[in-house]
Amino acid sequence: MSAHRFKLVMLLCVALGAVPAIANDLESAQNQFRTGKYKAAEAVAFAAVESGIWNERWPRLLIQCQLEQGKYAEALQTYDTAIRRYPTSMTLRLLGLEAIRFNNLSERSEEERKRFFQLLQSSPLRFASRDSLIAAGRYFVDEGEDARQVLEMFYDRVRDSNPDFLEAYIATAELALEKGDYKVAAETLAEAERIDDTDPRTSYLKARAFESSDAKVTAAALQQALELNPNHIPSLLMLAELALDRELYDDAKSSIAQVLKINPSEPDAWALQSVIAHLEGDPKREQEMRRKALSTWHENPRVDYLIGSKLSQKYRFAEGAAYQRRALEFDPDYHAANFQLAQDLLRLGNDDKGWTLAKSVAEDDPYNVVAHNLLTLHDRIKDFSILEAGDIHVRMDPEEADVYGEAVLELLTEARATLCEKYDVQPDAPIMVEIFPEQKDFAIRTFGLPGGAGYLGVCFGRVITANSPASQGERPHNWKSVLWHEFCHVVTLEKTKNRMPRWLSEGISVYEERMRNPTWGESMTPQYREMILNESLTPVSKLSSAFLSPPSALHLQFAYYESSLVIEFLIEKHGIESLKMALVSLGDGLSIDDALTRSVGSLDRLDVEFATYAREKAEAFAPDADWSREELPTETTTTELAKWVDEHPENYWGLRSLAEAWITEKQDEKALPLLEKIVELGAVTPERDGPLELLADVYQRLGRAKREREIREQVLAISSDALPSYRRLIEIATEQNEWQQVLEYSEQMLAIQPLQPFGYQHMATAAEQLKRPEKEVRPLKTLLQMDPIDPAALNFRLARAGFETGDTALAKRHVLAALEDAPRYRDAHRLLLEIVESER
Repeated sequence: MSAHRFKLVMLLCVALGAVPAIANDLESAQNQFRTGKYKAAEAVAFAAVESGIWNERWPRLLIQCQLEQGKYAEALQTYDTAIRRYPTSMTLRLLGLEAIRFNNLSERSEEERKRFFQLLQSSPLRFASRDSLIAAGRYFVDEGEDARQVLEMFYDRVRDSNPDFLEAYIATAELALEKGDYKVAAETLAEAERIDDTDPRTSYLKARAFESSDAKVTAAALQQALELNPNHIPSLLMLAELALDRELYDDAKSSIAQVLKINPSEPDAWALQSVIAHLEGDPKREQEMRRKALSTWHENPRVDYLIGSKLSQKYRFAEGAAYQRRALEFDPDYHAANFQLAQDLLRLGNDDKGWTLAKSVAEDDPYNVVAHNLLTLHDRIKDFSILEAGDIHVRMDPEEADVYGEAVLELLTEARATLCEKYDVQPDAPIMVEIFPEQKDFAIRTFGLPGGAGYLGVCFGRVITANSPASQGERPHNWKSVLWHEFCHVVTLEKTKNRMPRWLSEGISVYEERMRNPTWGESMTPQYREMILNESLTPVSKLSSAFLSPPSALHLQFAYYESSLVIEFLIEKHGIESLKMALVSLGDGLSIDDALTRSVGSLDRLDVEFATYAREKAEAFAPDADWSREELPTETTTTELAKWVDEHPENYWGLRSLAEAWITEKQDEKALPLLEKIVELGAVTPERDGPLELLADVYQRLGRAKREREIREQVLAISSDALPSYRRLIEIATEQNEWQQVLEYSEQMLAIQPLQPFGYQHMATAAEQLKRPEKEVRPLKTLLQMDPIDPAALNFRLARAGFETGDTALAKRHVLAALEDAPRYRDAHRLLLEIVESER
């Protein structure tokens, strides 16, 4: 058929109403594109465009196919032809702008952006199509305009008039994700799934929305996206990023290779290759990969932004900041790079520049949720106290600083002296420690968003953020253990120039906790024993992935313990010098595999020897106990379980399950021998509400104070945060007038929880009874800051203690304060007379 005859036929078809057939062809081609059959969709679209069908969706689809495959020159040619035919199409112009950029036509790109805006000005938006409104919204987002106005004027407007138009939801979710509003993104994507659950973009964006909060949802959504479209480039790139985060570089390279088969010029793929090269210590290849990422668009700011942000995720903040500055050289208004640079500076301890830049981003981009959160936090903490001891600077709530700020400085000073000497490190810049009384503030400072439950502290290098005991409820973790752990990170990150895998960093910190205090850090538990012997041990070379994708909270805790066990093994077998040699090699740019090979030998042998070491540790834990679970009955009555335990009297799981069941049924007499048997078998751990604590509670309820006291002493010997046992031991010792014991227990309790009055009250009373006024002063001063019921009495006691220690100024100040609250306080009047008399 001649071309002339073909056109006549097409015109006739249109005249006779045969458009649905063409529409069906378009829908079929669009579905091919959606499912990753880019070449097939391109062929159909090319034929339609060449045939001259009057429908701008055909050239749009063809350009999309060409852009997706990196055929940037062809995409630009298609655009140049199409835009002459459809000069008012904003959607087409937006695609053309992308094609122009990736043909490295910077001047024309600028002209096209201006032309797009001129078109918007000349075409009243109230008459615009839904496609044009979405395109206009995306244009303004790219221009850095107020995101909330974009939502209101464009995306919301389309959703209100066309509630089933998927593209409006996709655009809204993209914008929400860009601004860190994951809640809005998730809600929008739920609506998008209701409209159409076959578009891979929806699943991919859902994976991004839940990436920082729910690993299981993220994995499922990403899998769904790739089932819908195995060639979906954003999803494949996300797979590569997740593998990179887990230090599974071969897996990351495999996903990147899939992307490059589809689009050999994909800039994000080459940028991620550059990141991997950096992490593998290959600077030459790093720059080569960066050049490839910029080969089609020489001034693409996203390339350096992506490289820098991924390096910052690996705690390479100085290198990350350098890349953000490169991105800003290409585009000074690139908000993502500006804000990432602000966060990098804050994590490098450069607060002045960091906060200034964060404020600038928040003002320019008011919908940036993370920036808004940071600025709100800055307003809340600007009045924090700053305590200093040499190059250690501690920022904390003023009231908390008065209570235990001095103890914080003492601990950090000790950590600096001990750990810096041990690892041959001398930090050459101040170390900032920030302690937050509210968990949400800690999370915002650390992660940018509320959340982060389970994190007690984080170290970025020379900046530590930590939760104070006030943020952790009735039974906080031992703050000294937390700060010792985090300061150890300061030391090892300094030694390696932040170039170390997470497992190694965490392993050393947990190990050093145990070295400082045997009750600190992770230790063997029945669950850990089972995981080691059931082949749940992660190979040393893949330990970092255990931190980033744990199946449960227990698996994450086990990753900390296993990592510390690796360090213990390395030091026992090869010595501390070998470990320090590996850290130096990491700082020189070697990969962890090469660093370990150089310092301890074959990695394969290391994996085998460590597995043997771990199994021996596990088997040595309560070796006489029966640890099998195979025959343990489930969903059975207490009576039936008791019968089974009679037949298996040394089975740990049976003993524990039955003891807990009897306690639930308030049958303490029956639970008692079971818990005693567990202790006899040596299967005791510092876990909260574990067998040892349960046994102490049973003895308490049965009124057997002597045995309760013995067991609670055992709890203290292995637990770093046994506040309930400290409280009870203080009560028991008080009842028996054992004031020296009360004093010691109170001091130990306050080392864990310095923000509750109980410990201070008993410490002051014990010191008074022991006639040790010098020990009364501190607890009485602290109690006065805790909104006491009777401040006059406390002021009088403090005045008397001050007078007895010879501090008449303190004594006079507080006796006058007592009289101010209670003018007829006779004992205070008498004390004041004594003070005045002593000054004559």
